[in-house]
Amino acid sequence: MVGKAEQRILSRFQGRSPQKQENPRQDPSSATAPTKDHSTSMQQADKLRNICIIAHVDHGKTTLVDFLLKQAGTFQSHQKVEERVMDSGDLERERGITILAKNTSVRLGETKINIVDTPGHADFGGEVERIMGMVDGALLLVDAAEGPLPQTRFVLQKALKQGLQVILVINKVDRPDARIDDVVNSAFDLFVDLEASEQQADFPIVYACARQGWCTLERGDVDALIAGEKKSTLQPLFDTILKHIPAPKVNAGADFQMLVSNLSYSDYVGRLGIGRIMAGTVKKNQRVQKRTVDAAGNPKTESFTVSQLYTYEGLKQSEVDVLSAGDIGVVAGNETVEIGDTIAGTDSVESLPRIVVEKPTLGMIFSVNTSPLAGKEGEAIQSRKLRDRLLREVRTNVALRFEETAQADQFRVLGRGELQFAILIEQMRREGFEFMVGKPTVLYQRGEGGELMEPMERAVLDMPETATGDVTGMFQGRKGIMTKYESATAHGSGSGRVRLEFDIPTRGLLGMRSKYLTLTRGAGLFSTQLLGYGPHKGDIPHRTSGSLISDRAGDTVEYALLALEDRGILFFGPGIPVYEGMIIGEHSKDNDLNVNPCKEKKLTNIRAASAEFLVTLSGIRKMSLEQCLEWIDEDEWIEVTPESIRLRKKVLPQNLRSVKREERIRPGGDV
Repeated sequence: MVGKAEQRILSRFQGRSPQKQENPRQDPSSATAPTKDHSTSMQQADKLRNICIIAHVDHGKTTLVDFLLKQAGTFQSHQKVEERVMDSGDLERERGITILAKNTSVRLGETKINIVDTPGHADFGGEVERIMGMVDGALLLVDAAEGPLPQTRFVLQKALKQGLQVILVINKVDRPDARIDDVVNSAFDLFVDLEASEQQADFPIVYACARQGWCTLERGDVDALIAGEKKSTLQPLFDTILKHIPAPKVNAGADFQMLVSNLSYSDYVGRLGIGRIMAGTVKKNQRVQKRTVDAAGNPKTESFTVSQLYTYEGLKQSEVDVLSAGDIGVVAGNETVEIGDTIAGTDSVESLPRIVVEKPTLGMIFSVNTSPLAGKEGEAIQSRKLRDRLLREVRTNVALRFEETAQADQFRVLGRGELQFAILIEQMRREGFEFMVGKPTVLYQRGEGGELMEPMERAVLDMPETATGDVTGMFQGRKGIMTKYESATAHGSGSGRVRLEFDIPTRGLLGMRSKYLTLTRGAGLFSTQLLGYGPHKGDIPHRTSGSLISDRAGDTVEYALLALEDRGILFFGPGIPVYEGMIIGEHSKDNDLNVNPCKEKKLTNIRAASAEFLVTLSGIRKMSLEQCLEWIDEDEWIEVTPESIRLRKKVLPQNLRSVKREERIRPGGDV
């Protein structure tokens, strides 16, 4: 049985001659014909498949990898395996998102399939861009109800430019609001819009329910599988991978060549370079060359001896004596290897183009902690340690940049989004560091005529229809222009939800997520995609309220906080250490207000009639790290310690700073 979506696709391809499955990234004629000496390497490459799994956040990517590993026999029958086994980091498990690209492999008979799990959030797009050269194909995972979203488009565009063969996997087909045929058609339109080749656009379609571990190639079997009338596994997906994803094209007769796309570390052998072997073979204890660049960007060559070689077997790295072309391997022996370096066997081997990712759009200042409470909850690091830690992060994350500032104890980090900064800050917190960060600011450019240009993004909002008016007004107030309105009822789902698309400056999105979730009562989905740079849109209001600021040092007292409740919203309760210049709440007016949160009730021998009543604080807003990043103004710091997150003014003494917004904030906000 052929569904409507498949009929639509087949009709578009009628009359086309069948094409031979080849790797479009490399002309097969350019590969050296295998000699007798290298026939083993060619045979090994034929038994390899390198794929990545790309999808938007929460479309089931990591869950699908779990079941691929289980059904391929990667784990023993008695072995206890956690859910989302690929999300190995604490932050990944806590937040339920993939942050770092990771490698694993499964074996189907004699064929080894290397799988790279990639992040689904736009802020971690650098992780996606740098691993595309490691694979020959991709599984594009799309939610059966939500369809292709901005990050789906972003990652798919990268995959198609690399010439990858794509398999479309429609996941969560068991959702009550699933609209499978419409999603397939939307995916096909996306391929056409991204100028996919005929071979790429003629993609196979797999219908799956990852959390139950089954899939099918037949649209007509979906309802029976959901109802339990039929049984299936992920074997159809395995068969599709073997059939449609080409084996890596290798030049077995050439000298060893490898591009480092990822890094790891071992306590036993030191730094590890991870990447795909482009040509030749490498053996343990072989002398090789590392082609890199110095701080000024000049080419630099360094020789070293390969101390250990590893390949991926399931979730583990297995030690081997030889790595052959086409495989994804791990090389140890050089402590300074960086992402983008080429490891070559001889002088005659050319350096591969370094990995290039899109430029950052946001900047944030990291500073040494100068708070009166510095060093009491963690390690009050010096500027040298802070600089070294940030440089170490930049070396392993190609989407981040590092810049010095005029202040010796302040450094600027450039990145993709607020979430990316929040993850870095949280990682440093857990390492025991104390430091301060400023408000994220956008990075501007100058146009050909000298005009000011700023980054623009496309925000895709999926929300209940009842919130449309409030959300539209909020986005238009931030210079957003609605480009698309799509009602779910148009697809026959009757779910009462709508999808809006806005083109909006990156400045306008700062601080929007929490407000958006409030307006949609937590039921809204929010995703963005960078469009490029456009003309500056003028002033955008960031925060209309001022701050409640402590005017002295001490511990907060409930009696004093009760008197301040009418002034605004408090961020914490009694018994919290404060200092002059520390922010304790949000003022209800646009100016700052210096207050005394440590005032105690005077004791007398006269008993008041009201003393018998129990009076407590009505409500406190607990500020998370992400909320602090959204909330602060440019004259404020976030003080980060392993135990606390505090807000403070950059200038602590109240007699040295103004409380009027127009005097403390530069005209134009963050321009």
